[in-house]
Formats: sequence, C-alpha cells, structure tokens
Amino acid sequence: MVAPGSVTSRLGSVFPFLLVLVDLQYEGAECGVNADVEKHLELGKKLLAAGQLADALSQFHAAVDGDPDNYIAYYRRATVFLAMGKSKAALPDLTKVIELKMDFTAARLQRGHLLLKQGKLDEAEDDFKKVLKSNPSENEEKEAQAQLIKSDEMQRLRSLALDAFESSDYTAAITFLDKILEVCVWDAELRELRAECFIKEGEPRKAISDLKAASKLKNDNTEAFYKISTLYYQLGDHELSLSEVRECLKLDQDHKRCFAHYKQVKKLNKLIESAEELIRDGRYTDATSKYESVMKTEPSVSEYTIRSKERICHCFSKDEKPVEAIRVCSEVLQMEPDNVNALKDRAEAYLIEEMYDEAIQDYETAQEHNENDQQIREGLEKAQRLLKQSQKRDYYKILGVKRNAKKQEIIKAYRKLAMQWHPDNFQNEEEKKKAEKKFIDIAAAKEVLSDPEMRKKFDDGEDPLDAESQQGGGGSPFHRSWNSWQGFNPFSSGGPFRFKFHFN
Repeated sequence: MVAPGSVTSRLGSVFPFLLVLVDLQYEGAECGVNADVEKHLELGKKLLAAGQLADALSQFHAAVDGDPDNYIAYYRRATVFLAMGKSKAALPDLTKVIELKMDFTAARLQRGHLLLKQGKLDEAEDDFKKVLKSNPSENEEKEAQAQLIKSDEMQRLRSLALDAFESSDYTAAITFLDKILEVCVWDAELRELRAECFIKEGEPRKAISDLKAASKLKNDNTEAFYKISTLYYQLGDHELSLSEVRECLKLDQDHKRCFAHYKQVKKLNKLIESAEELIRDGRYTDATSKYESVMKTEPSVSEYTIRSKERICHCFSKDEKPVEAIRVCSEVLQMEPDNVNALKDRAEAYLIEEMYDEAIQDYETAQEHNENDQQIREGLEKAQRLLKQSQKRDYYKILGVKRNAKKQEIIKAYRKLAMQWHPDNFQNEEEKKKAEKKFIDIAAAKEVLSDPEMRKKFDDGEDPLDAESQQGGGGSPFHRSWNSWQGFNPFSSGGPFRFKFHFN
C-alpha cells in the first residue's frame, strides 16, 4: 500500500503509471544484483517513500555505480529526479531503462510523457505507440491512448499557430500557443515564439516571462538573455537590463550584440547612479546636469527622457527654483498625467510661488492615486493652511519678498519699507494713520520672518503673532498700537546708518 500524502502518492496523482515503481519487485538473478546493490535499492526505496529525496538519490547513485546494467536502479533514480523537479536528469535514465529492458512499458510511458511536455511530439508519439504494441496492462493502455490523442491535438494546434504567425495574426497565434503550452510546458521554442508574438502585440512584460522560462529550458540560451535585456532596457529598467545582459556574457563573453548592448547599458546605469547619489547629497544642480546627459545618451527610448525629466523636476523643486520646476514638471505631466512624483514636486514649487490653489489641486490629484502617502497628506494640509493664511495677512507680501528669501533680503526689504512708511514722513492726518498701520505691519513681518522658529511656524500655515491661531481664540494679531513702536529704531540691526525719529 502507498501511504496517502507520501512522495509516491503525490507522484502517482500526476503520473498514475509511476506507482509501478514502488510495487515493482525484481529478481536478483534476472537483474544480476549483488547483495550491496540490493541493499542500496531497498534502502533507497524506503527513503523515497518517506520523502527523503536527497538520501534516496544517493542510494540509487550507489546502486547504479555498483551495477551499471540494472534497469531497476536507473528507473528508481529517474523517479527521484522527477520528484525533485529535475526532468532533464530523469530523461537519460528512462532511456537507459528502455535500452536495458525494451518491454518495460512503465519507463517508456513515462519517457513519452516527458517528451510530450518538452514539445517533442513525434518522439512522444513513437513511445506511446510502442507501449500499445507491447502487451500493456489495462491502465497503461488507457494512458497511452489518451496521450496519443493529446499529442495529435498538439500537432494540429502547433500547425495552426505557425500559420497564424506567418500571416502576422499574432493574436490568433497566441491563442493557439496558450493551449499548446498548457501541455507542452517545457517547450522552449514555443515559448520563444509566443514571446515574439507578445512583442509584436506590444506586451513586453509577458514576452519577458516566456523568455525567462526559455532561458532555463534551453542550455546556453544567449539569445533569450539578450532579448530579455533589450526588453527591460526599452521599459526603462536599466538595472535589470544590465543584470540580464551579464548573464548572456557569462555564457559567451565574445557575444557581439550582448557586448555592445552591455556597454550602452553600463554607461547609462553609471550616469543614473551618479545622478541619484548627487541628489542624496543635495547637489541638485550637478544632478540635473547628469540627467540631461542621460537624455543625450539614450534619446531614442522615451522612458529615459520621462524619468530624467521627472528627476530634474524634483531637483528644481528641492533647489527652490519654482519657475523651472513648474515648467519641467508640467512637461512630465503632459506625458504622464498621473505621475505622482511630478505632481508632488510641482505642488511644492507652486507653494514657493504662492500659487496655493494650484498646489492644492496637484496634491489632491496625487492623493487620488496614492491615498496612503503621508507626504501628500501633509503637503495638502499645509497648502490649505497657507491658502487660508494668505486670505488674512501675508508677511512675505508685506515685505515684498519671496518665500525662499534669505534673512539678508528680508532685513534689506524691511529697512527700505520702514524708511518709506515711517509716520514722521507724513503730515496729513489721514496719511499718517495709514502709514502707522503700514509701519506696524512691516515691523511685525520683520519680527516673524527674521526669527527662524517663528518663520517656520508661519511657513507651516500658523501665524505666531495671531492669538487666535495660537490659542484658538482671542483678539487681533496686530493689537500693538503705534505708540508701542515709538522709540523703536528699525535700522539698529546692522549697517553704518543711525536714524533718530522725533515724535509729537
């Protein structure tokens, strides 16, 4: 009896005729088995039934070495190879079994099944027909007939697939090949043919999947590695492209197309790695230059142009060059309207330009495509606060400076405006009142923007001089009267000038 769930049971569920292996008894005299070989066979059989495949394989290796003409040893070793998923190793052993014992129908049936999976239809049919002529058991006969019918159907479908391919009807060819490859799963040539159809149909990732399988099914398949590498390259995945072309060169270091492609990918890869390192170091101008070189190095693949512009857009945004950032980010978004990275970077640039409605729109669009991104959520909240703030009092606008202005620029702008709007400059009562209010606003702006902590609060959408903003209630942020500023020298923070104002 075969224990449910055992290795042999699992094999039998896939290849019913394999169960003959465990129940197979041999006569020592017939096979010429000596005592040591018999011991290896029995022990290997027990280990196989227990699922200890590596140990079982060692025993059957020893049995084959001890008696190279023992067909049972080859058959059992073939079964272990199959259980380990090593069909290529199993096939020579099954062939050896048939050479040693022509009427061993179980081995011939199993070999035919493997040949069918490999797409070697003529050879498979030959095995199935010979099984039917060799006085098989009832189960073997049914299995051979079923496999013959299946093989005939595969022959028909392959002919249809080839005709469709020759007629450039790639959709039909793929349909036929799908059905064939459900049976002939190890047919490398048919997988390569389907990959070619996928390429023609504009489905490179599906082509890559088939070519990867083909690279494993066929020894030294440099052509498959070359095609995989070029497809990854066209998709903009330079790292995987480099990895695959290296596999080609491992098999043949003199492969002309692989070597030429390798040099191109390596050059591009080096530029991109260098650019990313510069971005990590905050050297955005140098990184921009590198990505411009990437576009020049590979102008024919649009993916590299888009990705390069996306990163240049990021560099301009981080380097606080909003006009340039908005321009390049917009170019990216014309090509890829849902590019979340470009949307975030353009939104940041809009914030610097105080274009809050536009920033909010970009953040909201980005959030639709990536609702769990914390950076987007925080950016949107900030933009909404700044929009609300801009509708009240904007210290940057009061001083007439940009949001990314340096402290020196802020002080300079403050001095100029303070001199212009000092109330002592006005005699008319109405004008004096207007100047007093203006002067208070200018002084408040300078107080906030020249203090790093207060400025950060303001940049985050919170007015540090607004009692309502700070505590959730209270009065106006500008309750200081003109009298509170009397005697204050707006020019005392530096420079050779000293001004004295006289108040009535």
